[in-house]
This record gives sequence, C-alpha cells and structure tokens, in this order.
Amino acid sequence: MNYKNLGNTDIKVSTICLGTMTWGEQNTQNEAFEQMDFALDKGVNFWDTAELYAVPPRKETYGDTEKIIGNWFENTKKREEVILATKVAGPSRDYLRNGENSFIGKNLENALHNSLKRLKTDYIDLYQLHWPERKVNSFGKLGYTHEENEWNQFEDVLSELNKFVSEGKIRYVGLSNETPWGAMSYLKISKDKNLPRMMSIQNPYNLLNRTYEIGLSEVSIRENIGCLSYSPLASGYLTGKYRNKNFPKGSRMERDWDFWTRYRKPNTEEAVELYYQISKKHNLDMSQMSIKFCEIQDFMTSVIIGATSMEQLKTNIESVNVNLSNDVIKEINKVQAIYPNPCP
Repeated sequence: MNYKNLGNTDIKVSTICLGTMTWGEQNTQNEAFEQMDFALDKGVNFWDTAELYAVPPRKETYGDTEKIIGNWFENTKKREEVILATKVAGPSRDYLRNGENSFIGKNLENALHNSLKRLKTDYIDLYQLHWPERKVNSFGKLGYTHEENEWNQFEDVLSELNKFVSEGKIRYVGLSNETPWGAMSYLKISKDKNLPRMMSIQNPYNLLNRTYEIGLSEVSIRENIGCLSYSPLASGYLTGKYRNKNFPKGSRMERDWDFWTRYRKPNTEEAVELYYQISKKHNLDMSQMSIKFCEIQDFMTSVIIGATSMEQLKTNIESVNVNLSNDVIKEINKVQAIYPNPCP
C-alpha cells in the first residue's frame, strides 16, 4: 500500500480509501464486515462515510452505513487502526435533522453527536462538509449562475467546528463538492483567524471528469490541501461492464437507473470504449488503470473506492501495484482531448 500525509498533518493515510456508501443498501452488514476486514489487512487505513449514507439516500436507510461501521468497531476493537472520515450534510432533505441542515449551532452539534453515536467512537479523524450551504455548480453542473441564498459565513462555520476540535471530538476538518473560491476562502480565514484548517477536498475525479484539474489542482498543490477523489470508476462505467449498453443485474444502473444519471451523457459510451481499448492494448485491467490514473496525480491524497463484491474490492485495492507507462498516459490524454470531460 502507498501512503500520503493528510494535508499538512503528520497523519499517513493510504492512497486507497475505503468507500462505504453501498453498505446498508446494496451490501449487508456481514458483507461490509468482510470488506472492512480485508481492506484493513491490505493496509487500507483510511475509510470514508457520511451521515447521509446509504446511497441512494432514503429516509429509511439514513445513518445505516455509520451504524454498520460502528458495529464493526465494537466487535473488532480496531477503531485506533483506522483513520475515519465522515461528513455532515448541507441543506437538502427534510428528514435530515428536520430539514434544518446548517453548519452551525445545534444543527452541527446534533449531526456530529449522532454520527459519533452511530459510529460508536469518541472522535472523528476527518469531519467534512458534504456540500456547501451556498448555491454552487456541483454534482455535475458546469455553468455557474450566481443565485444568492442564506448561508453561514465561513468564519462562523470554522468557529463552530473549532469548539469540537478543542473538545477532541474532531481531529481535522475537510471540504467536499467545493469550488476553488470556497477552498481558498476557508484557507485564508483559517490563517487570519487562527481557526481549524481544511485538510482535504473530496470532489469527483475520474477519466470521464477531470474538471478538478482546471482550478482546484493548483489549490491542492500550492496550499497542501489534497484531493480525495470520489467516483474514480464513474459509477461503474470505467470498469467496462456497461459497454454496449449492458447493465448487469444487481449493478447500480440496473437497480437505480433513475438515480444514477450523472454518467449517462452523449459522449460517455464513446469515451469509455476508447479507454477500454487502451486497457486491452496494454494488458491492463480497466478498473485498475482508471484508479491508478487518479492515484498518481500530484494533487491527489487518496482515491475513494467503492465495491459491492469482494472480487471488485480486491481488484480495486490491487491497483496500487499497477504501473502506467508513459505511452498509456499519452493515449489517455489523447482521449481526453477528443472527448474532454464528457461527464462533469
């Protein structure tokens, strides 16, 4: 396994992060336990979850993923071996804390304490803001149309988080689905006001969506606030299993077609086919090629993998031992030039 520092801390996290959002929806608790056992044994010490999970999000399964992880901690007594990241949801669904989802006051306090309770732990290593309170062009939106709404100022949010850092309930904080302006604003206020510093940005990054490179990559490198890339396999498209409009039974696309729309775009199939041909030409597993491309980026801290089967998990983790030649990278970049970011 490979490891990098989380932000400017001395915490070493595995460059493969265990994603968990399928647990409680596509995966049972026993299956999740097997994944956690295997991943930790392979040196994956960094796990990511969220209060919102399982996904697709439903009121009936809200918080179930954290509960499963908490049960594993209770059973194995291995909490100290894991760098645990979770997320507090921004404004969205009415069933999340009665729809009053903000990053200050009782809302934040209740969200954190409920996560701690479900996870059966006294502290969170990395507590992330799942998406901004303000309106931004995230979750597949490219064009930015300025539309002001009520949102808590960054200094107030950091001050609230600082209370829980001081209490030892949070070690470090991070961002998710954030913009360059948002990331830089948080960093400046942290420095000026001596408040907790954001250590990571969890945003999408994969062969079908390299928009992180446009602005956030420089922020990550210059400010030492690395990317935690989610969806490195583009919801399964970059495994090759959906080629020729094949949607295997039990897959995300087959189970929840109406929810997983982000990667069904006009040029998706064409781009995927070209990447698939590159993997075959160079005798690479397509999943491993896709994950490794993410891992080797200078701005990357860790790549969040998600698997519904042990076979998938083993393949994904094994990507750390794959080498991508200069020829492979050149050919990948040629596809990006033909079909630039078909699924932003």
